[in-house]
Amino acid sequence: MTPVTSLIEVGILFSPTIRFRLNGCFTTNNRTVYPAGTYTVTKTEGKYFLKSQENKEEVKLPLLLRPVNFDSSDFELTDVVIGIQFHWERKENQRFKGQLKIIDEGVHLTAVNILSVEDYLLSVISSEMSATSSLELLKAHAVISRSWLLAQKAKAKEIQGKAQSCSHTGKEYIRWYDREDHQHFDVCADDHCQRYQGITKAYTPEVQEAVNSTCGEVLVYDGKICDARFSKCCGGITERFENTWEPVEHPYLTSIADSPDELPRQDLSREEEAEKWIRSTPPAFCNTDDQNILTEVLNDYDRETRHFFRWKESFTTQTLSELVHRKLGIDFGTIHEIIPIERGPSGRLIRVKIAGSRKTMTIGKELVIRKAFSETHLYSSAFIIEKNRDRFTFYGAGWGHGVGLCQIGAAVMGAQGYTYRQILHHYFKGSQIEKIWEN
Repeated sequence: MTPVTSLIEVGILFSPTIRFRLNGCFTTNNRTVYPAGTYTVTKTEGKYFLKSQENKEEVKLPLLLRPVNFDSSDFELTDVVIGIQFHWERKENQRFKGQLKIIDEGVHLTAVNILSVEDYLLSVISSEMSATSSLELLKAHAVISRSWLLAQKAKAKEIQGKAQSCSHTGKEYIRWYDREDHQHFDVCADDHCQRYQGITKAYTPEVQEAVNSTCGEVLVYDGKICDARFSKCCGGITERFENTWEPVEHPYLTSIADSPDELPRQDLSREEEAEKWIRSTPPAFCNTDDQNILTEVLNDYDRETRHFFRWKESFTTQTLSELVHRKLGIDFGTIHEIIPIERGPSGRLIRVKIAGSRKTMTIGKELVIRKAFSETHLYSSAFIIEKNRDRFTFYGAGWGHGVGLCQIGAAVMGAQGYTYRQILHHYFKGSQIEKIWEN
């Protein structure tokens, strides 16, 4: 197995101006010491300026600020956008441990947090879920979040800017969103990667125990760290990796029934079977309305979503036509039909054809589809459509891409007494848990 570094770089804030507060003394490579206080970095006519309450000086980017005392110092970033383009999008001031690096990515400046993997995981687990989740679920999430992160670092070295994630012809627009979108840091801090909100989110003793007790543990398949994915709710059946991202098969990210028993599997790639499935409420770990479990696993803004196992959205033809034009930048005119072309084993649409008065085109993959038919994102691409007169109604299943671990399902498993190892082996078939470093 290729050795890995325990330090990572996380893109946090993307803005023409970076505002931050140092809580403690920080130093740069040239040993300049910046005391506690409020600072602003701006770009003017190709030059960069660092302004404090007492001083303004020209600096060079990247600017790296290291805490003189890691244990007692941190920094706060102002107006960090979370839930970007989702219905819970908002701004927060967030505090972080570790180093602060400011870079210029051309269209904006970017604030990057550099810290250890294990410190990063403390926040991820508390940000992706409620820190009051069951210990076994927290352990499972620590392992998959650590695995995913290290897999992304390895992938970045492999692709080195050569990856292609978009195909746009006159007849088809296919795109996926993944690691390829980040060129200057390892991962971002929002839902596009893993939620990371620094020390803003309160850690509990359980979160600390989950990270410490699984320190260095990762999922491995065939000698490589697994690209372990997760979503909120699979809807009853998980999806294959290649149907959501690049066309590469990962045997541990296959499609499984989210249930304790091997139930008869419908072929949800067939339209009639998909419709039956989506209109039903089949037994599944993630089919729950237990508020105790949901409150434990879902953060406050996640609980703003009340229906996720099965859901419904409706639009007038005019509204939907204008929405698709705005979101995709493609003028279909008045949309007459939305035709399923290809579904995965979870019933999620991989490709759909949009037929309008001005243009007919096929779009995919699942996130493009979810973005096209919503002001933010549809909960998933596992949906069927009814058209009645001047209205399109979407009936859907699940919340998210459905690949890998189902957070709601895993929460139910944890509540039912499953261990974190049993949870991981349920969702990542054929994988093994290995320890690649010690505390």
